[in-house]
Amino acid sequence: MGLTRRALFRMLAAAGAGGSPPAVGAQAIARRPIPSSGEPIPVVGLGTWRTFDVGGAAAERAPLREVLRRFVADGGSVIDSSPMYGAAESVVGDLAAGLGLAGRLFLATKVWTTGREAGVSQMEESFRRLRAARLDLMQVHNLVDWRTHLRTLRTWKESGRIRYLGVTHYTASAHDDLERVLRAEPVDFVQVNYSVGERHAERRLLPLARDRGVAVLANRPFAEGGLLQRLGSRPLPAWAVEIQCETWAQLLLKWILGHPAVTCVIPATRRPEHVADNMRAGLGTLPDETMRARIAAAATAG
Repeated sequence: MGLTRRALFRMLAAAGAGGSPPAVGAQAIARRPIPSSGEPIPVVGLGTWRTFDVGGAAAERAPLREVLRRFVADGGSVIDSSPMYGAAESVVGDLAAGLGLAGRLFLATKVWTTGREAGVSQMEESFRRLRAARLDLMQVHNLVDWRTHLRTLRTWKESGRIRYLGVTHYTASAHDDLERVLRAEPVDFVQVNYSVGERHAERRLLPLARDRGVAVLANRPFAEGGLLQRLGSRPLPAWAVEIQCETWAQLLLKWILGHPAVTCVIPATRRPEHVADNMRAGLGTLPDETMRARIAAAATAG
């Protein structure tokens, strides 16, 4: 029988008594191509909502420094942030600079305001906070004034200031709006809530993204932690070993990645042992539809 997340963390903590916990190792994390370019990116990324919104004290930032270090060491690169997330952009920029990670990260952030000038000002501030001369992905956060900002982003993409552009949301009630944007506008990415507990996106939005050649970032993979809180005390099904899963977190992330439209999933964490666990979802076999159905049934039972 596989380990629960709690049991695995005890093992990692014990291993960490003499140094860092074991890394993913020689096995390379899976990558999927961005449809609009063919560029491959790792299938497990890192979100920063709530987790990276901390002050400047060394004690507050030390765990996040280790999260970022371990994330990159285990093959990660995609980091998603937003000016909405408090100090998160600045924390990412400062820690990345301190770790010498220039050129090793795929930096994604968002514009979250109304009006062209306000949008430009906010995005310029994001460049400064992230300490980046060019950003990999700029997204219109929650579709706020999306028509205005997409015009700016197309110009910036043409000039090389950003590499990709996209739109985001985190609630099922906005999926119809996201669908309309995808049908009407050429975007590289859509970011959407998708998990075994929030499956609405798979009805039309994910198939549409695949048909339109739009990369998908999956946010809220644990439904804001609710799934893991509910499943944490349950033993992992014995059959999880068939797709090399040791914890519920890995099983839930692999369930998401089993959908062919999903390019990258972006769980957020402030704990190094969690990022080590999450990154392992990018290794080994992904579930087919039969296995995905078993995972969904096990995760939602009771």
